[in-house]
Amino acid sequence: MMRLPSYRYRAPATVEDAAAWLAESPADTMLLAGGTDLIPNMKRRQQVPATVIGLRGIAALSQLAVRDEVDIGAGVTLTTLVRDDRIRQQFPGLWQAVAQIATPLLRNMGTIGGNICLDTRCTYYDQSYEWRQAIDFCMKKDGSTCWVATSSDRCLAVSSTDAAPALMALGATVRLVSAGGTRDLALGHLYVNDGMHYLTRRPDEILTAVHLPAPDGWRSTYWKLRRRGSFDFPVASVAAAARFDGDHIIEARIVLGAVASRPLLVAAAGARLAGRPLTDDLIASVADDAYALAKPMDNTDFELVWRKKVVRSLVTSALRELRGDDMRDARVRLARHPLTAS
Repeated sequence: MMRLPSYRYRAPATVEDAAAWLAESPADTMLLAGGTDLIPNMKRRQQVPATVIGLRGIAALSQLAVRDEVDIGAGVTLTTLVRDDRIRQQFPGLWQAVAQIATPLLRNMGTIGGNICLDTRCTYYDQSYEWRQAIDFCMKKDGSTCWVATSSDRCLAVSSTDAAPALMALGATVRLVSAGGTRDLALGHLYVNDGMHYLTRRPDEILTAVHLPAPDGWRSTYWKLRRRGSFDFPVASVAAAARFDGDHIIEARIVLGAVASRPLLVAAAGARLAGRPLTDDLIASVADDAYALAKPMDNTDFELVWRKKVVRSLVTSALRELRGDDMRDARVRLARHPLTAS
């Protein structure tokens, strides 16, 4: 049995109290929301904070306001989002992403903020302490070598969040609060392509909210490859969103997940799609753009070359679904669920 290390637990009632306590010793303090990521990591001694600040008692973090625009508290559970018909109808890509995270029991505990800040994963990192000790640890924790690529000067652990690519495709922003003030930034600016230092969130900051602009003609979708059909982390994923004027796309965003240490915006695809109808030839060209950008490493399930090829297939399926093609059979084969918005 893996046991938790000793730590001090503090339970604030307000964001202000949490920020003040975090500011006392940010280097050895960690935030606990649902705990579905942090608690297993602590048991494996991947993360060993001296103090844990529990956020579940902060009511403001659990608020969900769906109007034309949407404000989601970072403590809103994944189950709350899956069960909200307004999210399902207005932001189907986000709903599809969240509905495929983990299992119903874990979604009851896990939060949107926790999934956005999800620790990067790797075959050589997500193991017991004794397993990691036997290989002299790895660069991400206690060692000096990235075993994915031993000559690499940075950690190559992979970003495995489902929610972040979907939210990025929808143009989401996030709010970060510290004892020194508040700042808002585009969600894409929260991430760095480094498996160890993958967030720009400072140690003294708390992610408190996610903001989504009004749909205004945007359609969205999310496609995911995983080892187990019932539940698992993504090993390749695609979030796509596009704003249409009739059959023509006005603007679009495609974001790849689980093929780097951060979600990757396919900028070339957005430029290629703007002002054009979604023909089969255009879809194939955009899928090639995504394929060229994706550079998965040998740090998770499935062979990396095949994962790269699957990105092309996922982008093709995502764009066909945005076009209005009936993709339910393909959905069932891949996700074991049609994941339709109706």
